[in-house]
Amino acid sequence: MQKLKLVAADFGAALLAWICFFLLRKYLLKEADAGFHLTTSMWFFMLGAAVLIATFWTILYTLIGEYRDIFRKSRLTEVIRLGRVSVAGAVVIFFTRLLDDEGVNDYRLYYKTITVYFLLHFVLTAVVRTWAVSSVQRLVRSGVISFNTLLVGAQALAHETFHDLRRTGQHLGLRLVGFAQVGEQPDARLAAELPNVGSYQELVSIIAEQKIEQVVIAIEPSEHRLIQDILTLLQGVPVRISVLPDLYQMLLGSVKVNHLFGTPLIEIKQDLLPVWQAVLKRSGDVGLAIIFLLLAWPIYLFTALMVKLTSTGPVFYAQERIGRHGEPFRIYKFRSMVVDAEKMGPALSSDYDPRITRWGRFMRKVRLDELPQFWNVLKGDMSVVGPRPERRYYIEQIAKIAPHYRHLHRVRPGLTSLGQVKYGYAETVPQMVERLKFDILYIENMSLAMDLRVLLYTLKIIMEGRGK
Repeated sequence: MQKLKLVAADFGAALLAWICFFLLRKYLLKEADAGFHLTTSMWFFMLGAAVLIATFWTILYTLIGEYRDIFRKSRLTEVIRLGRVSVAGAVVIFFTRLLDDEGVNDYRLYYKTITVYFLLHFVLTAVVRTWAVSSVQRLVRSGVISFNTLLVGAQALAHETFHDLRRTGQHLGLRLVGFAQVGEQPDARLAAELPNVGSYQELVSIIAEQKIEQVVIAIEPSEHRLIQDILTLLQGVPVRISVLPDLYQMLLGSVKVNHLFGTPLIEIKQDLLPVWQAVLKRSGDVGLAIIFLLLAWPIYLFTALMVKLTSTGPVFYAQERIGRHGEPFRIYKFRSMVVDAEKMGPALSSDYDPRITRWGRFMRKVRLDELPQFWNVLKGDMSVVGPRPERRYYIEQIAKIAPHYRHLHRVRPGLTSLGQVKYGYAETVPQMVERLKFDILYIENMSLAMDLRVLLYTLKIIMEGRGK
């Protein structure tokens, strides 16, 4: 409901700005002196154009993430962001709607029109959005809207954090419902003021039972392993997660304070990409998949014939892998090994693996065996760039050594990955763990630019025949 209020405010402001601009533009272009009159058909044209323009602005705001996290917005930050977006949007509208205006003989009028439209849109939207954000903030501060918050920790630091959040967290709508115990004996002062809802090892069930929306981890930052275990437990759970920083992280600039008087916290990113980049990434995946499946059919046909002619058995090989959110799916490849290569159980391949056929060895060097996975990309099981998917058998082994492996399941697996191009294929579980750091690095720095770099590096490896 509150998000709808913000969307309606932006749409209405954009609609009104265009109507005012349309009427004012007639004055700027001096058409009023020529006896210009608005006819009924022109009114309909103006209103239709206004709806179209307002829709454009609403889509633009959605793509840049303006409607995410609406309960924790800062009015000043919103106005500054709006100024930047208004410049970009006004330029797009200028080149698509205003550049070829009939009757404009003096190009200085163009500068007038774009300036007037920018100012009208920015001022009207800033006023309306500030009102909408302020009305939402009043509901949060008055307690009408609140978020059940769980404190993870039970020692003196957790007690201090509880008092800080109780004093400063009201403007964020945080309603502390209890603490999850870490350690054998909780701090007596904390236990007297806040309910103990159970052990941190039961976090998933506690969050479901208490309808928790925010988790604050109040553990000494030096307890890296424990914090890592807690974050692994919370992997895939739909809650906001914050961690108390230490001085070293503050000096590194890892701590961002969005509200001046709020408790300093490190927010664990849930949305790895801005909306517009996520949309472009998926659109690019689908586009590339369609191009390869339709235009590269001679390569598919040639590869399939070579597989059939050089070894007995089917052309394609299907295997269950684990994808986004831990969901299993079937991955497809051109068969590069002999039939029943794993009749003795799952086994990783190596440089001189006798199970690999001669043609299969060539396919692996130039990654031809991976081409059928464009079908997985088209279906949505995979992306073009992302961590390579593994089998559950190996995931369970990796997770025993590196529990944070499950963070890879936050994204779609990929045809190629930073781990694959920087490290290569892993022949053992310890090598898989070593390669993991590159995939974690990719996830924490996800962007379209990063994807492009990985793709270019992959092409370089293919051209050099350095795959295996």
